[in-house]
Amino acid sequence: MSARTCHPPVLPRRRQLGLRLSFGHRVMVQMPHTTRDNKVVPWGDLSTGYGNNDLVAMHTHAVSGSMTMPEGSLHPIPQSRLRGRENRPEPVAVGTIIWLASELMFFAALFAAYFTIRNVTNSQAAAAGTESLWQSQGNLINIPFAIINTSVLVASSFTCQMGVFAAERAQVSRTGSLFNLRRWGLREWYTLTYLMGAFFIGGQVYEYSELISEGLTISSNVFGSVFYLATGFHGLHVTGGLIAFLLLMGRTFLARTFTHEQAVSAVVVSYYWHFVDVVWIALFGVIYILR
Repeated sequence: MSARTCHPPVLPRRRQLGLRLSFGHRVMVQMPHTTRDNKVVPWGDLSTGYGNNDLVAMHTHAVSGSMTMPEGSLHPIPQSRLRGRENRPEPVAVGTIIWLASELMFFAALFAAYFTIRNVTNSQAAAAGTESLWQSQGNLINIPFAIINTSVLVASSFTCQMGVFAAERAQVSRTGSLFNLRRWGLREWYTLTYLMGAFFIGGQVYEYSELISEGLTISSNVFGSVFYLATGFHGLHVTGGLIAFLLLMGRTFLARTFTHEQAVSAVVVSYYWHFVDVVWIALFGVIYILR
């Protein structure tokens, strides 16, 4: 009786799932194809989310039957990356709000230092019968120019929010003429916001150069110290927002599919931008107007 040769069963190619792990290796495993309620279904069209999940980019997402193949993508992706998860807050948005709350405490400390130093300085000047430092040095500030610079920054919040509306409807770029603002997408609105923010930073640099030429530096007196610290730290935050805009827009050019993750990134960048705008309105009112 001849010995029978046993061969391991060969899995059909369409039933194999290629997993490319984060360290670059690819492992072929057999995965059952299921729906969201864990029922096995026949293999179908990838565009419906029920198909062969070959070469899935795992990243931090678990493999499930809820996969989809958007137009232009190289591999299927989880539905959660494309449309998000229902009834769940976005961790990135929640984390950004908590971080902005800590930033608010930082600027609150700057405001407290400003008011304390101003009150002490004014009291000492009143007791000595001399002109207050806030009156003499405050006159060096170019109020009309500061109003124009502030108006540009405040207006950038509106253009930023228009970009958020475009991201929410998944419109990355314009669908019509450049002069048709109603057809603008995320890139156009955020590019305009970036230019307006860059104008504000350029105006602040110009203002600093004018004040330094008139003898007001960060070390000249206590007014110069609190003025440059408060407005300078805000300028650094605006610069950080400009970098975030560049990274976000660059990501839209590199990615083949505009996912829910990119839309969330656009929203949290707008959170940050609105925050620096509101902080500047408070700084402008206290330092430039009330003095």
